[in-house]
Amino acid sequence: MMAQRVGLQAIKRLTVGPISPAMATRYLSAHSRYVIQSPSIPVLPSIISTHCIPMSGSCRLFSGTAVKRHGHVQEPKPGEEIRVTFITREGDQVHIDAAEGDNLLDIAQAHDLDMEGACGGSCACSTCHVIVDPEFYDRIPEPDDDENDMLDLAFGLTETSRLGCQVKLTKDLDGLRVALPQMTRNLQAKDFEKR
Repeated sequence: MMAQRVGLQAIKRLTVGPISPAMATRYLSAHSRYVIQSPSIPVLPSIISTHCIPMSGSCRLFSGTAVKRHGHVQEPKPGEEIRVTFITREGDQVHIDAAEGDNLLDIAQAHDLDMEGACGGSCACSTCHVIVDPEFYDRIPEPDDDENDMLDLAFGLTETSRLGCQVKLTKDLDGLRVALPQMTRNLQAKDFEKR
């Protein structure tokens, strides 16, 4: 956690304006254990004074992207938004405009909803279990055998349960409503070890 904060502070200072190598060295001298040195990166003199932090003759280039660009969710094009409503465990309704092709797990995580997705969306757990509004359930393609196997492990299984990682948005699903179950079950190998 400290390494992330130091990295963010360094990026903020580097993007404010030109920074001299002396200033960069002074700033990072207290945090040198968090700096990754990379002697294989060629250093150009013009880069050193503005974008690079020299340490012992080597340099590490920093780059950053907006946090919302780190996920897999696409920004919907104007006029092509697909409206999805998530009903949280507390009963709150969260309305989200999403793009065609995104799945419910990625959308929920991109908007800080409480959907775990322990397997990263590879259909190997049931922590992205959602309960689909019956009005929309038949518009979603049938679950395959892998999804059905994982749904068998889901807490609070219903007739309209699906895994969020397997529900990809299409124009037919505009207005989709899904509820998050009261809890999820994350079975891990350590749960089956003899104690």
